[in-house]
This record gives sequence, C-alpha cells and structure tokens, in this order.
Amino acid sequence: MPKQSAGILVYRTLNNLVQVFLVHPGGPFFRNKDNGNWSVPKGEYDTSEDPLKAAQREFEEETGQTIDGDFITLQPIKYKSGKIVNAWAVEGKPEPGLVKSNFFEMEWPPRSGKMASFPEVDRAEWFDLKMARQKILPAQIPFIDELEQLLSAS
Repeated sequence: MPKQSAGILVYRTLNNLVQVFLVHPGGPFFRNKDNGNWSVPKGEYDTSEDPLKAAQREFEEETGQTIDGDFITLQPIKYKSGKIVNAWAVEGKPEPGLVKSNFFEMEWPPRSGKMASFPEVDRAEWFDLKMARQKILPAQIPFIDELEQLLSAS
C-alpha cells in the first residue's frame, strides 16, 4: 500500500482576488529554497485514521492553528514516488504571523553524530493563485487549478 498524506488548501478572497495559504518546509535542506518548494499543510496518516481528520490534525501540527468549515474534497494527487496526497479546500483565515509548527530531529550536520531540532514549517504566507503556482511543489499545482475551477463555477 502506498503512503498517504492528507492536507488542507485554505483560501480566501481579498479585494476580489482569490488567495491560498501555503507553508514552507523547515530544516536545513529548504533554508535557501523558495519557488517550487511550498506546500499545502499536510502529513502522512494511518489507514485507520479518517483522512479529513488527519488533514485537520496535520494543519494544526504544522501551523499551530485549527481549521474548520465547509470542506470541499479535491481530487487526490499521486506523486512520482507513489505517495497519494488527499486534500480538501476550505475558506478560512489562518494568520501567517502566528504559525507555530511542531519540530523534528535529524542528524545535523550530516555524519556529525549530533542531533538538531528543526520546525516542520518555518513560515507561511498567502499567495494569489498565479504566485501560488510558482511557489507550490509542482505536483500540487492541480489542487490550485481545481480550486480555481470550483470557485469560478459557483
């Protein structure tokens, strides 16, 4: 069974412009990487867990904020690695300046024998859809495309 992740694509409309809330991964490998590295807040979950509840849990773990509302199921994405990412869109107002992520540990510097702690997410921002397509992982662009189609149809 391939690994599965669940995430939430939060959107808002500001001055008649749709924006989405994306997070930037923490840790030393992403410190100087920007375009093509942002993501919807997401994480892996166990098959015994409800995917939407997992997405909400991951959102809170990565941002320190809770999210609720009328969730719209988006089409799952399959990464080249085989991992399946399930996502939901929801209108919301998380605050980038209040992001407080959980931490992970890894050996750093490599082969040093020293463990260091890093936030899973080091920052978050609101982006209009055009900029979001530049910032987000290329494999996640279909989430933005589908959200745009759904919002233009309503």
